[in-house]
Amino acid sequence: MKPYLVAMATCVALSACGGSNAVFGTGDGTDGGGGTPANPVVPADIAGNITSISYDPDNQTLVVRGAGLDDVAFTDVYTRKPALDRPGYEAYTAQDGSLTRHFTAYVREIDGTYGAVIGSGGQFNTVIQGTQFGRDGAYDPPATTPNGGVVSYAGNYIGVLNRNGSGEDLLPVTPGTDPSVIPGQVAEVTGNVLINAGFGDTQNQVDGIIYNRQIADTGLSMEDLSLRPTEITSNGTFTGEVMTPDLRNVGGYAGLFGGQDASVVAGALHVEDHVGALENEVEYGTFVLGVCGGPNADPLCDQPNP
Repeated sequence: MKPYLVAMATCVALSACGGSNAVFGTGDGTDGGGGTPANPVVPADIAGNITSISYDPDNQTLVVRGAGLDDVAFTDVYTRKPALDRPGYEAYTAQDGSLTRHFTAYVREIDGTYGAVIGSGGQFNTVIQGTQFGRDGAYDPPATTPNGGVVSYAGNYIGVLNRNGSGEDLLPVTPGTDPSVIPGQVAEVTGNVLINAGFGDTQNQVDGIIYNRQIADTGLSMEDLSLRPTEITSNGTFTGEVMTPDLRNVGGYAGLFGGQDASVVAGALHVEDHVGALENEVEYGTFVLGVCGGPNADPLCDQPNP
C-alpha cells in the first residue's frame, strides 16, 4: 500500500456558501397545501460549497450548482460513471479540460428521498466539497411503530476527503506536463450506517453510528463516527453533532425523513480532524437508508428481534 497523498485545505469559508435547497424530481419544495416545506434547507456547514443539485435517477442525469473559489457561482453537468460506483451509490463526474478541476459526485434515491456528496480532487492546494439531501412530498411520520416507537435504518455510507485518490477518471495530459498543475481525483470514504429513530411524543429523537469506515483507494481504516442524539422536528428534519470514539466533537450532521410512514432517512455530515492517522483532514459524506422491515431494508436488519 503506497503512502497516502498530501492534504488539501478547504477552498472557502463555509459561512460564505450559505444554506441551500436542492432541486429533485418535479416537486416545488412545498407540501402542496401551503404547509411546512417538503424540501427543507440544508444547513450551511453541511452543504459546504454545494448550493443545489438537479438529479433524475430514471434518466441518470445530474446537474450541480455551487459556490467555488472566492464565492464564484458555478453550474456543472455531470456524466454518469458506473465504473466509479460505490455500494448503494451512483457515481457522476465532471471535468472541463485536462488542466481543470475534476469533480466526483455520489448520489442515491429511495422513495423520492435522496442524498448526495460532491468533491473535487486537489488542485493548487485547494478543494471544493459539499453535500445535499432532500425529498419529494411532505414529512409523513409512521402512525404506529414497534419497540415503543423506535425504528432502525441501516445501509451504506459514502464520503469524500480533502485528499487525492486514484486518478483513473482524469482527462489525459501531455507527457512531461509538470505535476504541479495537474488536478487530482478525490479520495472516497466508504462505510456502513445504523440509525435509530424514535417517533411520537415521548421519543422524538434520532441517533446513530457510521462504522467500518475506510478510504476506498488505500484501504486505510478510519475511526467510527457517532451521531449524537438530537431532536426530530415537526417537519421531519434533524441536526446534531458528530463524535469520535474518544468523545471529541468533530463536526455536525443533518438530515430528514421521507417516504410513506418515514420509510427512508437521508442525511449528510461535515467533520474535520477526526482521523488519528491523518492531519488536517476534512470529510463530507452522505447516507440514504431504508427502514428495517421495509422493501429497502439492509441485511443488518435481519435480527432475532427486529
